[in-house]
Amino acid sequence: MATIGIIGAGDVGSHIARAAIASGYDLVIANSRGPDTLSGLVAELGPPAAASTAAGAAEAGDFVVVAVPPRLVNDMPVEALAGKIVIDTNNYMPWRDGNYPILNSGEKTEHELHQEQLPRSKVVKAFTHTQAPRIITWGRPRGSLDRLALGFVDTDLRQRTVAARVTTAR
Repeated sequence: MATIGIIGAGDVGSHIARAAIASGYDLVIANSRGPDTLSGLVAELGPPAAASTAAGAAEAGDFVVVAVPPRLVNDMPVEALAGKIVIDTNNYMPWRDGNYPILNSGEKTEHELHQEQLPRSKVVKAFTHTQAPRIITWGRPRGSLDRLALGFVDTDLRQRTVAARVTTAR
């Protein structure tokens, strides 16, 4: 099984971490306050999980989930993410993120901004249309009649395949 790097341990990142562990993935998770602040979450997740810095999670992951609000000034570990598929979970929310005229005007989409900020990564959008707790509580095994769809967006087949594996693992 692959190792997932997760940058962001808030609602979305921690729920994706729980789903990843339940689906048999190893993971390395990071937040902005440092690895020591994740000891409770890592203990809950068990031995397949470890805490690190954002660069450490990016380096460890075969692919990386970014679950932090977008920034106009890139604060992601660009070099550590180079060559990796990055699953971006963000929805731009001016009330939370600040007012970004380039996005408000439609000059760029959030996806375009993230791809420009990570020029040597392949950015895929996923988990953007569901509330974080539903990642765990609404998950159903393959073949279940009440299984929900979880969309993802990208133009590259390899990236879509990785995103599909992550979003349908249960």
